[in-house]
Amino acid sequence: MRKSFLLIFVVLGVASSQAPAPLRGDRFKPIEYAQMTAEQKVMADLVMSGKIQGGTGGPFNVLLRSPALGTAVVRYGEYVRFRSPLPAKLNELAALITTRYWTAQFPWYAHHRAALQAGLSEAIISAIAEGRRPASLPPNGMQRDEEAVYNFCTELLKTGEVSDATFRAAKDKLGEAGVVELLGIVGYYGTVSMLVNTDRYPLPEGVATELKPLP
Repeated sequence: MRKSFLLIFVVLGVASSQAPAPLRGDRFKPIEYAQMTAEQKVMADLVMSGKIQGGTGGPFNVLLRSPALGTAVVRYGEYVRFRSPLPAKLNELAALITTRYWTAQFPWYAHHRAALQAGLSEAIISAIAEGRRPASLPPNGMQRDEEAVYNFCTELLKTGEVSDATFRAAKDKLGEAGVVELLGIVGYYGTVSMLVNTDRYPLPEGVATELKPLP
């Protein structure tokens, strides 16, 4: 199972009887465990039990307002983050492209670090942060599979579709199943980005924003 650190959720305790650490939020005020409804506690306990990999950071507090939807999103995220067969580097690249598109500061902050750990170069990450196309070819540019993912995700987000050439390139590198996995990653991080942006979810104390608004 693919390991990662500091993704969208911060992994917390493993015992279902353990109350979650204090939640964070802005427009959606944090809910203390003792104040949760029975349905909300079911969602929180599922995450805390270790039956699914997750945690109570990021959009978790927002999703508690609709615990049935929240549980589905948490399960979706667990698959994307820990079980997707795509290489971790490509998974993180798609996450960065999507969170950059939404200028979602918290998930970008988390995935910048995860992408470096997965082997994505800082030059590529910096170019995406600045809204520039990364250079092609190593040592500082994109490899062919990275370029296929970049073109696919960027074109999809900017135009709502992908050209035949872009689709073929992604299919050649990832296979049809890989293209579907890629769509799932973009969909998941688009959902996360909308949730944290709507909430105005705060970065950790002392952490500066990394993304500037795109033109």
